[in-house]
Amino acid sequence: MILNDNLLNTFITLLVVIDPPGIIPVFLVLTVGMNQNEQRQTALTASCISFSILIVFAFAGMSILTTLGISLGAFRIAGGILLFFIAFEMIFEQRAERKEKTVETAITRDHIRNIAAFPLAIPLIAGPGTISATILMASKHHGLDGVIATLLVAAGAILTCYFFMMLASPVEKIIGNTGRSIVTRLFGVLLAALAVQFVSDGIRTLLSDS
Repeated sequence: MILNDNLLNTFITLLVVIDPPGIIPVFLVLTVGMNQNEQRQTALTASCISFSILIVFAFAGMSILTTLGISLGAFRIAGGILLFFIAFEMIFEQRAERKEKTVETAITRDHIRNIAAFPLAIPLIAGPGTISATILMASKHHGLDGVIATLLVAAGAILTCYFFMMLASPVEKIIGNTGRSIVTRLFGVLLAALAVQFVSDGIRTLLSDS
């Protein structure tokens, strides 16, 4: 029963941190010029990369960070800085302008993989908050069963995120270019706030550990 409660709490935590609805405007900006099939490939690739990262950290997260001498606090700060940079570009539409300049460039498989890896998979989906929650959940329940349970919860959260990314095109058709611009800036502000929160949490963690 306790395990089930912890799994539910972890699932809710992952959904809040990943924020699948909030990824929609980011996904739209990143996939400008792509057709529906290419967007699907990008979303699927990002989901697979994210889950692969969580698998690694579920099995050996604390060992990896300890070996590298990286604390969870420092990891949160680094992820927050990356998120803030993305949010800055969203608010001032610099990312959209850069995409428009390269709209005539062929969208290759490497291009899709690059976007899927950064910033979709890292740090938006498998960011410091998601990785931290995965590591903490896996550390609470030792053994293979605990790791498998953690990965099942993570898979559910990432699958939810994938479905939201697949809703990006229908949403874009409804709100249009003006609506997308407004939503992108709005979520850019929210993403900036989330980035500051990551940095704040990281600093607090570093201070408490010192």
